[in-house]
Amino acid sequence: MVQLLLNNWHLKLLSLTFAFMLWLFVMGEQNAEQGYLVPLELKNLPADFIVANEVPNLVDVRISGPRTLLSNIQVSNLSLSVDLRDAQPGITTFRRLEDRLQLPRNLKITRLSPSYVDVKLERLRRKTVPIRLVFSSGLPEGFVIEQVLARPDRATVEGAESEMKTVSEVETEMVDLSRVRESFSLSVPLSYQGTYSRLVEPRAVDAEVRVQPLPAPEPGPAVEPPPAAPENPAVLQDELS
Repeated sequence: MVQLLLNNWHLKLLSLTFAFMLWLFVMGEQNAEQGYLVPLELKNLPADFIVANEVPNLVDVRISGPRTLLSNIQVSNLSLSVDLRDAQPGITTFRRLEDRLQLPRNLKITRLSPSYVDVKLERLRRKTVPIRLVFSSGLPEGFVIEQVLARPDRATVEGAESEMKTVSEVETEMVDLSRVRESFSLSVPLSYQGTYSRLVEPRAVDAEVRVQPLPAPEPGPAVEPPPAAPENPAVLQDELS
């Protein structure tokens, strides 16, 4: 039996190698499906517009085709883009995203999620509003704030036109007064959380808080106690009679 196996062993090994390579080729040519997360890019946004809605930055793409071709796909080489060059204010729907993805021959897209995107554009506006210094606590008992100054006292924000209509002021980060007993100055960062807007300038203000102790209450005039009443008014009346 061993002699039979070893007879022409080099031809048998060559045949086995060829069969294995043929199996790999057949398996490689079989179709399969694979999913990829492809970046979605918004291109050519006009300078005086802003995107004012949530647009997904990744698209789930299912691609089918020969295994060998699928194995050669690199996500870094896949991209989807939407051209906003001619878009107008309002909502624009971009459909058939699959037509925007370039794939090698013999590969096809079986599913996209989402298959379309809505992009809402609004005009970009700037606005200058007052700065308000925010305190996280009150002063200790017996002290009062005399004056609060912020330099600069106004901030510039920019963003979607509809959001700018609701912005009336910009607040600072909170300043703790719980242990303050005298006037002080400090630099305080501004705190602005816009949905479709951002703080332009300044990033911080120089704040001055003037604190005064409350005056001690003045003593009132002395009050003499009223004379004590007799224990039995009726007896006193009889004696006077």
